[in-house]
Amino acid sequence: MRYKRPDKKNALSLIEAAKREMNFTLKLEINEESGPTIVRNIYESFRMLGDALLISKGIESDDHIAPINELLKIIVETKRPINSIDNLRRFRHNINYYGYKPSLIEIKDAISIAQSCFEPLYKEVSNIVNKN
Repeated sequence: MRYKRPDKKNALSLIEAAKREMNFTLKLEINEESGPTIVRNIYESFRMLGDALLISKGIESDDHIAPINELLKIIVETKRPINSIDNLRRFRHNINYYGYKPSLIEIKDAISIAQSCFEPLYKEVSNIVNKN
């Protein structure tokens, strides 16, 4: 990780981009062809929220683990465990680097994680960044 000046404006921009991307992704037709894109976009939206937290603290991440770990530290009430976001990270990795093709059940599970966890995290990350 690299330390630099905290950038609230960039962090807020990233939060809003994550929200737009998630809203778009959840409107996509669910099928095996769209599955990898849906999973990737859902994961990226969560990662952007984690990156926003780091950027607001003046930290530039070298990998995807730090932003996700930053999200896992947040305490919010969700219908599914926040830890399931880390499973998305591994799942996306398999899709991107091993050509894994997710099943409809796996795609729907990723969507369920997004529907359960994204909005509470989005609100809390926004609050945290706005307070800084």
